[in-house]
Amino acid sequence: MIQVFQPTLGEAELAAVAEVFESNWIGHGPRTKEFEARFAEHLGVEPDRLVFINCATAGLFLATELLGLGEGDDVVLPSLSFVAAANAVAATGARPVFCEVDPRTLNPTAADIDLALTPRTKAVMVLHYGGYPGDIAAIADLCRERGIPLIEDAACAVASHIDGQAVGTFGDLSVWSFDAMKVLVCGDGGMLYVRDAEQAARARRLAYHGLARPSGFGQAGAASGRWWELDVPEVGRRIVGNDLTAAVGTVQLRRLPGFVARRREIAALYDRELADVPGLSLPPPLPEGHHSTYYFYWVQVDPGIRDEVAAELYAAGIYTTFRYPPLHRVPVYGAGAQRLPRSEEAAERTLCLPLHPGLDDADVRAVTTALRKVMDARREENPS
Repeated sequence: MIQVFQPTLGEAELAAVAEVFESNWIGHGPRTKEFEARFAEHLGVEPDRLVFINCATAGLFLATELLGLGEGDDVVLPSLSFVAAANAVAATGARPVFCEVDPRTLNPTAADIDLALTPRTKAVMVLHYGGYPGDIAAIADLCRERGIPLIEDAACAVASHIDGQAVGTFGDLSVWSFDAMKVLVCGDGGMLYVRDAEQAARARRLAYHGLARPSGFGQAGAASGRWWELDVPEVGRRIVGNDLTAAVGTVQLRRLPGFVARRREIAALYDRELADVPGLSLPPPLPEGHHSTYYFYWVQVDPGIRDEVAAELYAAGIYTTFRYPPLHRVPVYGAGAQRLPRSEEAAERTLCLPLHPGLDDADVRAVTTALRKVMDARREENPS
C-alpha cells in the first residue's frame, strides 16, 4: 500500500535517543530547552516565546485559556479544520462560529473571516490548509484593526512562510504539530508560540502544573533549605514535552529543509503528470512570495465520483483521504444546521493523494497512472 502519510526516520534519530538514554534523564530537561532554541531560530523569534508541549491539541486548549475565553464569547474558525480546534474553543464555554473557505485553496480569506465576525467575537483561529499559507497576512491585518486576537493553527505548516516571515508568527498565538504523521515528527509533540512575553511566561507555568518555579535544589524554598516546597500561583496541568521527543525533534529540524525540498519535487511531479487529465482540478499555484510545507497534495473531482475514485485507488494499493470533514456537519456542532456551500462543495470534491519523502518517482507515477486510469474509466461511462 502506498501510504498517504509516512514519517522519515533513521540512524541520526536513533543516536539522539541513545544519547538521552545514556544521560539517565529522559524527562523535561536540557534537550527540551535546546529544541525550543533551535525552533526559535527556525522561526526568527525569541526562545522565551516558545513552549515545547506534548501535542498541538494541548497547545490549542492552552491558547484559548490564555485568552480567557468563556461563556458568551464567539471564536471564528473555518469549518474545514481539525476537530481539535473547535473542541479547544467549546471546552472554554465559548461558541465556535464556522466560516467559509475558498473552495480551491481550502483556506479562508480575510473576507470570509470578516463576514463571520459577530459582536461577541473574542478570537479568530485559522488553519493553514495542507501547509499553504493562505490569506494570513490580510487576516492578521483585519484582526489587528478590530482588536481581535488571532490564533494560528500551523500544525501542517512547519516550514511555510510569506516573503521570509514564518507562518505562525503573524498571529498572537500559534501551534505546530510534530505527531507521527506530520512533516517534522517527534512521535508526539507540538510547539506553542505566544507573541506577548508576559503571556508566554504564563503559558510556560500553566503547561507545567502552574508552577512559578519547579521544586528541586536551588529552586522554590531553597533559601530555607526546603527545596521540595512548591510555588503555585495558579492552577495548571502537565502538558510539556520531554527530552526523548525533543531529541528526535532536534534531529528532524536539521533534516527539515531536505524533507520539504522532496515534498516540493513530488508536488511538481504530480502537477506535470496530472495537468491534462479531464475532470481533475489540481491545487492552485502559490501566490508570489508564498512558500508551502507541502503537507497535502489535493485533487478535486466531480462529487458524484469522488468516493468511487478513492475506493478504486485503494483497491489498486493507493491510500487516499480527505482532510478535514466540515465541522459544521459534526453532530456536537450542529450536524448541518448551518449552511456553508463553498466548504461543503470542497469537502465533497477533494481527495488528498500520498505525499511524503518516502515516495520515489516510480511511486508517484504509480499514483498518477492509477488515477488517470480511474478518471478515464469514469469518463467512458459518462461521456457527457
